[in-house]
This record gives sequence, structure tokens and C-alpha cells, in this order.
Amino acid sequence: MKQTILDLVRERPVLLDGGLGSEIIARGLPQGACPEAWNTERPETIKAIHASYYEAGSDAVSTNSFGGSRIKLAAYGLEARAAELNAAAARIAREAAPAGRFVGGSIGPTGKFLKPQGELTEAELEDAFAEQAGALARGGADFLIVETQYDLREALAALRAARSAALALPVFVTLTFNAYPRGYFTLMGNGVAAVAEALEKEGASAVGANCTLDSREFVGLVAAFRQATRLPIVAQANAGRPALGTDGEVAYSQSLEEYVGFVPAIIEAGANVVGGCCGTRPEHIRKMSELIHQGNIGTRRDQ
Repeated sequence: MKQTILDLVRERPVLLDGGLGSEIIARGLPQGACPEAWNTERPETIKAIHASYYEAGSDAVSTNSFGGSRIKLAAYGLEARAAELNAAAARIAREAAPAGRFVGGSIGPTGKFLKPQGELTEAELEDAFAEQAGALARGGADFLIVETQYDLREALAALRAARSAALALPVFVTLTFNAYPRGYFTLMGNGVAAVAEALEKEGASAVGANCTLDSREFVGLVAAFRQATRLPIVAQANAGRPALGTDGEVAYSQSLEEYVGFVPAIIEAGANVVGGCCGTRPEHIRKMSELIHQGNIGTRRDQ
């Protein structure tokens, strides 16, 4: 029987990829253009990015579909192509994947708010996310990763949709948190314990966090998740805070060495699946892979 990503999680820390959007921008995506459009316009470029992460040591990469819901694609007039662009995203990553590696179908936030703060209903969200999840599954994703969510209600809608549209696939769910004196909370005020409990109850295969905080700050965040759940925990930190340099390029406050230096502590705090978010590149993943495969971290398993 073919090994699943959850099988691998039970054996050792699993390594995801790093930033995708920044790599696409570095290869010429114009400002204001739709990254998902490159799944049909420049598929070889997207494939090369995925290949660079696999070569660096990623066990799995995330598809170029972060903004692939029809709600998000409507800003570019591409909502009618949601299924096409998501299926293409998964196929490209599948083609890049070496034997034994995995493809995670990325489902990001819509950028909108649910009623009463906004105009969307949970039914509208679920319908859009189900279309996206189904297309990613048809394209060849091995699991789905609902990521960078800032509202637990939207994360749950995406989780329900993913589980209904792609019954056979594990679904990982990560939200993005800020650190406060009283703990870690999302933009909408969702705390770690409430997030973990709700996602576990709704059938998530793994839970955790990505974006916003740096790798040092993720140590405490992961520990808070481990206190709240026995599910596998996903952790993809930013490389610090972004700042615009004098050359017009965005730089992040954590150096490569500092970022990677906290990875063992993140894993020892309870993370089972690690990777990078904004500001991380294949070189971050390469260093993380070296740490993981040295075999001296992540020996304590909580599963």
C-alpha cells in the first residue's frame, strides 16, 4: 500500500516547502497580476519552483493555488476558471514531485469577511472552497492544506468543504496568529485552544499555524498548540518582519541562520510538520532538511 503523508508524520518530522509567492515574483510576476494564472500561462516556471523545493529536501510542496477560490479570483475576472486553474496547479506540482514525495493542495483565505462583519455567508464560502478542493484532488493532490486563515469560522467552512469534496484526502488547517501578553490570537480574536478544539471536532487531520510570526515566536505558539491537541501540528513561520530596502526589494528581519536555529526547538515543542512561509526560500528548506535528517531532533513523538 502506498505510504500517505500521515504515515510519514508518524515516523519523523515532515518537511514542507517555503515561500511560493515570493519565488514567483522573483521570476517576473508583474505587480497586481494573478499568481494562479501562471498555472496555464507559465506552467514550466511554477514547476521549476516546486522542483527547487523538492531538490532542497521538501517532503511535500504546496500548489500554486493559495488564492484559487472563485471568490478570490473574481478580483482578476477569473472566477469562471477556478476549477481549471486549481486542477492545473495540482498537476504541475505532481509532475515535479519525485517518487515518494507529496503534493499539498493549498487553499488560502478569500480575503473577505463573513456576516455580520462582511457580506459572505458560510454557505457561499463552503461552495467556493468545495469547488477548489475538488479540482485540487482531481489534479493529483495527496492532501489539502487550508492555510493562513485569520477567522476560525472561515477555516471551518474550508475544512468542511474540503472533507466533503475530497473525501479520501487528509486536510491540514493552519491559521495565522499574533502574540499578545495573554497568548496567541488571530485577527478575529480566536485563541489557540478554541481553534484546536474546533478543528479537531470538525475532523482536521493536522492543525497549526503559519505566517505572521518568526521562528523564535513559533516555539511558544507550537507549545500552546501541543497543550491543546494530540493531532499532528503544522508550523510554518515567517523569516521575521518584512521591510522595503533602499533598492526596492523586500527583506526580512531574520537571517537564514537565526531562522533555522529555532527549528529544533519548534519540533521539540511538538511540531510534526515544519516548513517556511514569507521570506523563506529553498536554502532555508535545505538547512532544515539537514537538521531533520541528522536524526537528533524530533525523536519524541506525540502521536
